[in-house]
Amino acid sequence: MSREHWDERYGTEELIWKADPNRFLVEELQALAPGRALDVACGEGRNAVWLASKGWHVTGVDFSRAGLAKAQRLATDRGVEVAWVEADVVEWQPPSASFDVVVVLYLHLPAEQRRQALARAAAALAPGGILLVVGHDVSNLLKGTGGPQDPAVLFGPEQIVEDLPGLQIERAERVTRTVVTEAGEATAVDALVRAVRAS
Repeated sequence: MSREHWDERYGTEELIWKADPNRFLVEELQALAPGRALDVACGEGRNAVWLASKGWHVTGVDFSRAGLAKAQRLATDRGVEVAWVEADVVEWQPPSASFDVVVVLYLHLPAEQRRQALARAAAALAPGGILLVVGHDVSNLLKGTGGPQDPAVLFGPEQIVEDLPGLQIERAERVTRTVVTEAGEATAVDALVRAVRAS
C-alpha cells in the first residue's frame, strides 16, 4: 500500500492499533538486557515505545508522516524518547551492524520488496543481534481472521527463513493469537521467525 494510503488511514485522532505492544514482541524480547533497537515499519509506534519503556535506545522507521506523528504523541504520553525516521523501509539503509535487536512486525510487501527490506534489516544487526519477524501467515486467509487478503503480500515462516541467508534461525513457526471482532473472539494465524547474527 502507498504512503498516501497509510497517511489517510493514520489520519485520525484515535490509534488504529491499540497502544499495547504486540504479544509476540513481548514474549520474545522481554528477558533481554536493553541495548539498541530498530523498529522497521513502526506505524503508530506502539512496539518502539514499549521497547523504549524497557530501557532500549530505539529508532523507529516508517514512511507515513501521519503514523509517525501519532507515534511521537504516544512516546510523549508514555514519557519515553524514540528516534523517529520518515523513510521507505525498502529503500532506507540503516546503519550497518549497529542494532542489538531489529523487529519487523506486520510488514506486508510483494516478495521482492520484502526480501530487500529484510536484507537491510539483517545488515543492521550487530554481532549477536536478534532479528524478529512477525506477520500474517498465508494460511490465515483460510484458517484465520483479519490481515491482508492478498496472498501476494503474505508469507509463511519458510519464506522468511529463505529471505535471511547468513543468520542462525532460532525459531520459525506458525503461531496463533486471539482477536476480538464484532462477531466475538476469533483466531488469527501469524508467521514468526527469530534469527540471530553470529557473534
